Amino acid sequence: MATQAINETRAEEFAERMVDVLNSAAIALMTSIGHQVGLFDTMASLPPSTSEQVATAAALQERYVREWLGAMVTGRIVDYDPATKTYALAAEHAACLTRSAGAENLAAAMQFIPLLAQIEEPIIDCFVNGGGVPYSAYPRFQQLMAEDSATVHDASLIDTILPLVPGLPLRLRNGIEVADIGCGSGHAINLMAGEYPASRFVGYDFSEEGIRAARREAEDQGLANAHFEVRDVTVLDAPGRFDLITAFDAIHDQAHPAQVLSGIAGALRPNGVFLMVDIRASSELQENLDLPMAPFLYTVSTLHCMTVSLAQAGTGLGTVWGEQTARRMLTDAGFASVEVKQIEGDVFNNYFIATRQQH
Repeated sequence: MATQAINETRAEEFAERMVDVLNSAAIALMTSIGHQVGLFDTMASLPPSTSEQVATAAALQERYVREWLGAMVTGRIVDYDPATKTYALAAEHAACLTRSAGAENLAAAMQFIPLLAQIEEPIIDCFVNGGGVPYSAYPRFQQLMAEDSATVHDASLIDTILPLVPGLPLRLRNGIEVADIGCGSGHAINLMAGEYPASRFVGYDFSEEGIRAARREAEDQGLANAHFEVRDVTVLDAPGRFDLITAFDAIHDQAHPAQVLSGIAGALRPNGVFLMVDIRASSELQENLDLPMAPFLYTVSTLHCMTVSLAQAGTGLGTVWGEQTARRMLTDAGFASVEVKQIEGDVFNNYFIATRQQH
């Protein structure tokens, strides 16, 4: 068998790319740390400062801050003046690295990298022996998802997302029955319940931790029209009960998503609407080559969304199930029409508006 000739230029270019990947992975980890200890928020409010000044302002240990700054400077994230030995975070960089950036804060998203890395060994075992890694193996996932979704919902849920459904805000003001599937920590339900006191809301999730957090927030806000239940959403058992059902990035995680979608369709009243927010991607791999976050999405799928489904003997639908598959599954579940929309500022998600078939 002839040995394939190597294009040396291509080989060198690829090696350089892999070095960039290694450096980028390291920067992602350090960016996650910077977000969690508040260094980006602190530096955004400081003039050019020494490592001692940055550490003092952030109430952190200088030696660790100095080494972190080394990674940030060589990673071209923080500017450094060797003459004064001062560091500065440019406003253009702070715009996507600080908590004030809201949904555009990419530093918060970096937290998923170290979280998923903790699951590397059991995932390798799954590659060899099959099965999956259970949801319980991800102690911070509930917290990170709550932080991530809250920034989007606080900025957009009431004024932008709900009005995607024609006439929905008026119906909510007049009073309807609403359910949220896979509600997590319940922040979306509590936002809607506070805005629309005439409507009644219930959130379902199988995470007891999430439901406890949801109930605490509702109680703190005095929301009598928001309720939460620990429930396996494959068995809704609520025929014709709801006018609106929502699911925010939750369907692709389900062990049996087709069954969940069928249950949602059956739980809607005539003219009921299902608002499903899920990953903006294609079901065809080649069409995702230019998708900005595609490698990240496939990684999250492998190390979380797909595997938690397989751990429950599920179908392992995965994060990147794509618009085509989503449309087909919604139609198969009994929805007569499916419309897909996007909102400004959310590059991750499609917004599916599905109405049930009339009988």
